Amino acid sequence: MKKIAVIGTGYVGLVTGTCFAETGNQVLCVDIDVNKVEKMRRGEVPIYEPHLDVVFERNIKANRISFTTELKEAVDFAEIIFLALPTPPGEDGSADLKYVLGVAKELGNLMNEYKVVVDKSTVPVGTAEKVEAAIKENSKHEFAVVSNPEFLREGFAVDDFLNPDRVVIGTTDERAVKIMSELYKPFVRDGHPLIVMDEKSAELTKYAANSFLATKITFMNEIANFCELVGADVDMVRKGIGSDSRIGHRFLYPGIGYGGSCFPKDVQALAKSGQDSNYAFQIINSVMEVNENQKTILVDKVNDYFNNDLNGLTFAIWGLAFKPDTDDIREAPALYIIDKLLAQGAKIKVYDPEAMDNVKEIVGDKISYTANPYETIDGVDALLIATEWSVFRHADFNKMKKLMKNHAIFDGRNLYDLEKMADRGFYYTSIGRKTVGVAVQNLLNENK
Repeated sequence: MKKIAVIGTGYVGLVTGTCFAETGNQVLCVDIDVNKVEKMRRGEVPIYEPHLDVVFERNIKANRISFTTELKEAVDFAEIIFLALPTPPGEDGSADLKYVLGVAKELGNLMNEYKVVVDKSTVPVGTAEKVEAAIKENSKHEFAVVSNPEFLREGFAVDDFLNPDRVVIGTTDERAVKIMSELYKPFVRDGHPLIVMDEKSAELTKYAANSFLATKITFMNEIANFCELVGADVDMVRKGIGSDSRIGHRFLYPGIGYGGSCFPKDVQALAKSGQDSNYAFQIINSVMEVNENQKTILVDKVNDYFNNDLNGLTFAIWGLAFKPDTDDIREAPALYIIDKLLAQGAKIKVYDPEAMDNVKEIVGDKISYTANPYETIDGVDALLIATEWSVFRHADFNKMKKLMKNHAIFDGRNLYDLEKMADRGFYYTSIGRKTVGVAVQNLLNENK
């Protein structure tokens, strides 16, 4: 059993703390938000993540996880201190380390014995050195700084943490290697590797992994766009290339671009790190450019359908989160779609099972929020699908035809079978596949 402090209770921090408690460790989580800490003490999970609430509640009842606003209390308590602090992108695309380095300086004042300080936040190459220097400014005690990147998928984070593909430990401190290896032993019993490397290699591993996956997604989106031009079917192409063991099926699903908290800022930060070292990541820069255009490709299709006149038309959007099974809307394509439609004078009604409150904080009353998918489409000129929530996969199409003013669906996630949509009498266009159905449009003045 280890005594662990987790500084920051955002997405990564809360999952990290909860899952370490699940394996019998004593965990103290720190956050400066008093209201948030009080809610967690009452057993309320501040984020939506499948299965986290169950594990969270179980460990609160077992007194293995607790919460505080006092950093000193956490430092006095713990032998291992995880920094799970935000690293938002700066205006130039670089990761902003002010929160990480600010806490590191405070740790130096509070150190009372040997501690292992772990960078769990996604940080640029060289951050461990900066953290070490910041702590040393104010501390005479021995300590080690470890880079331990997270590889959590939102929507699957608890399972990913408890059953990791690999654990990466970045440190040259042998004492820290032993402590971290003992900590992660319960998570790698099934043969998944615990890989020890130097700090800089560990830091780069996280950026490289996310940038490669973002590249894979973006490559498939470019192939999908080309499929539409030449009349090929991206579903068939995906199956054909995904069967190659060197490529694999994962991250080959075309859509309207990647979003979320990791891929956009990590790809951007790696490109900026290259720039700072006088190295141009040509592939990564292209990935960012293509992804930016892909986010609003549905609006381009809508404009083609309505002859570039959307003023006064009403559109429904199903899905606001950047992916299903999360309430995370950071860099979500739906937000870009909303902005572009509003700029053209359109009216918008939206529905998402979890993310609407987060969108309200950003978009406010510029759009209408509905209680269910069918209320969203009542009387609309078209439906746009931006997130592949399961509830949308099994829609009542007979009901939809009765409710929709115009039977046009623009699907950014390829949820439905083309032949079935044609038989159902919908105009249906998706990503990288042929468009089916006849564009039966009312006169624009009637639509308005």
